[in-house]
Parts: sequence; structure tokens; C-alpha cells
Amino acid sequence: MNQPDAQSPADCADMGSVRAQIDRLDADLVQLLAQRAGYIDRAAELKAANGWPARIPERVEQVIANARAAAGQAGLDPALAEALWQVLVEWSIVREARTIPEN
Repeated sequence: MNQPDAQSPADCADMGSVRAQIDRLDADLVQLLAQRAGYIDRAAELKAANGWPARIPERVEQVIANARAAAGQAGLDPALAEALWQVLVEWSIVREARTIPEN
């Protein structure tokens, strides 16, 4: 699919342009999430090799705090970022747990 060139929200003259930009960003987000999943898979391999569990509570807290801080700096509601990252982190832990043998 051929993506439109990036435009600022103010440069979108109609709903078609706005929707095209949202669709472009959504496609970019999916690509970034796919890349992140690759790192999750590698983390699972390294955790398994080191005898570490999928869930490391301190790291979960750090990832959520990082997302909240980045959201605040970007002008996005930190509560929204926290809610999204909680889902993302839980999904990632489940994905890792499939690779890591139980102790």
C-alpha cells in the first residue's frame, strides 16, 4: 500500500486527508510494534539462558514509568500511555513465558 506523504494536522484540508494521515500513522505504529516484538523474542531467549522469569516486576514498573514520562513530554495524557503500555507489557510477558521454561 502506498502511504501518503506526512502532513501536519493543520495542513489537512479535509477529513479524507486527516483519515489518510491517521492510517499512515497506524501503519507506522504496527511496524514499530512488530519490531518491538522481535526484541521481546530476543529478551525471552536471553532470560531463558540466564534462568530469569518472564516477569521482572522492577522492569515492568520502569517501562510503565518511562511511557508515562514520554507521554507527558509529548503532550499526551500519561494515563492513556500507562493503560496502553500495561496491555503491551502484559502481552509481552505472555509471549516471553511461552519461550522460558518454568522453574
